[in-house]
Amino acid sequence: MSKIDIKNFNLYYTNFHALKDINMSIQEKRITAMIGPSGCGKSTLLRSMNRINDTIEGVRTSGEINIQGKNIYSEKTDIDKLRRNVGMVFQRPNPFPISVYENVAFGLKVNRIESKKSSIDAIVEKSLKAVLLWDDIKDKLKKNALSLTLEQQQRLCIARVIAVRPQIILLDEPCSSLDPVSTQKIEELMLALKDKYTIVIVTHNMQQAARISQDTAFMLLGELIEFDKTEKIFTNPSKKETDDYVSGKFG
Repeated sequence: MSKIDIKNFNLYYTNFHALKDINMSIQEKRITAMIGPSGCGKSTLLRSMNRINDTIEGVRTSGEINIQGKNIYSEKTDIDKLRRNVGMVFQRPNPFPISVYENVAFGLKVNRIESKKSSIDAIVEKSLKAVLLWDDIKDKLKKNALSLTLEQQQRLCIARVIAVRPQIILLDEPCSSLDPVSTQKIEELMLALKDKYTIVIVTHNMQQAARISQDTAFMLLGELIEFDKTEKIFTNPSKKETDDYVSGKFG
């Protein structure tokens, strides 16, 4: 079933046409990877899915991005609600410089989702268990989150997103600052989470896209060149540009 439908979507940074007539349908409870060379628009498209680009001066858009049939670029869209439903995990772990517990509880309190301590405690525990962190840090909940390893910090950031009960998780190169062992652990986590969430990941690592995603989009110069099942993209792409990229002829 389709979760995100993008229709004739364009984005401009002042006069620069960054995204050009993007059309794609992202299926729910699957991992969709977006690949392509630097500057091709994949991170811009990812950030368009919860309107983080709105914070950049001079950005304007046309077309639609529909989530469950509702255009998020409608004037009626509640941006705060959208960003709770469509959580974002960034390239480098960005935990707040407060305790592990308060990091996970932050969104619950700020958005007034929960106020009872017992309820918040339960959600913090459930969220940390979901990212396989609970057993490692259940005795360190009062410690500053910045004391964790980079991999643990990235897991914590995912737990912080999960705590506010999103349906979609966007990940912008979430392993780029991690070593290979930590990268493998985050990939295993994403595979475990896909049964509950729709996941969209931007990655420069084509092997990563091949390992964890079910669908892959290849972008080039702001255009969506090809979007298909991951296996087809990497073994039998329809477009020459895609074949050249995945075979390493450019990029």
